[in-house]
Amino acid sequence: MFPIAKTLASIFRARLLFLMIACALVGLLLVIAGVSGLTFFSAQMITIDIPYLGALINWLMGGIFTVVGWFMLPVLIVFIAGMFQEITIHRVEKVDYPETVKHQAPRFWPDLMHDVRFTLWALFLNLLILPFYLIGIGAVLSVLLNSYLLGREFFESAASYHMAKSEAKKLGRRHSGAVYMGGFVITALTLIPLINLFVPIIALVWMVHLYHSFGLQTPSQAFMNQSLDSEQNA
Repeated sequence: MFPIAKTLASIFRARLLFLMIACALVGLLLVIAGVSGLTFFSAQMITIDIPYLGALINWLMGGIFTVVGWFMLPVLIVFIAGMFQEITIHRVEKVDYPETVKHQAPRFWPDLMHDVRFTLWALFLNLLILPFYLIGIGAVLSVLLNSYLLGREFFESAASYHMAKSEAKKLGRRHSGAVYMGGFVITALTLIPLINLFVPIIALVWMVHLYHSFGLQTPSQAFMNQSLDSEQNA
């Protein structure tokens, strides 16, 4: 349920450090762009004749947007991870599960529209819980919500690399406890400074190991075993 050692080992064995750095840079750019854009928008909307007071309010709004954005960072990691999803899975399986490796080359951002839809949906759900921050339970609700969203999405990404999306959903529901706990770990990591920038790749690797821990046969393995059985029976 907690493939911590395997995940850490795979990051180095599969040579994923460059992809992690790329994800970190993309994440930084998105956060900076988002906070800067919201701060600029609020500055245009709020006009106060007293210069010092206006500047103070703008800085205050920027701080609020930064804190709220910090807890909404999990929303972005699926979008970022989607860019390198197949590349990451392919590299991990090549070193840790060579019998499952696909022959076709991994694609860059294979499911862009799905990632966009998920990000917008997750953003909407996170916006709905913003009022709960005023009564002190917003952070808790954010962690609970995003643990479910990220666990499900990253597991289905790893599983659907070898099976239909519908089958991946069913498999995730059968192992919902392990998937949710994986999502909880991923969400917790997104709240740790600096570490959170590398979470997209860590989450993918974690769920690849979780998927394979269930001992399922990939279509290629099933075909090979069927061929061997046929040869033995002949």
